[in-house]
Amino acid sequence: MDQSDITALAARVNQLIDLCLHLQQQNQHLLSQERHWREERQQLIEKNDLARQKVEAMIIRLKALEHDA
Repeated sequence: MDQSDITALAARVNQLIDLCLHLQQQNQHLLSQERHWREERQQLIEKNDLARQKVEAMIIRLKALEHDA
């Protein structure tokens, strides 16, 4: 191996290191986004359940009023 081969190899290794660092940062960002979306999804599920419970309670009250009338 001559000096130009070693220099080219060193440059390629540096490119790969930079790529790895970039991919690690991107992965961390994606994992953070995933956590955020999972938390938001859980909150929406809870809100949906609460809304469903309220609607069911209103239906029960309406049926009770209907029977009383």
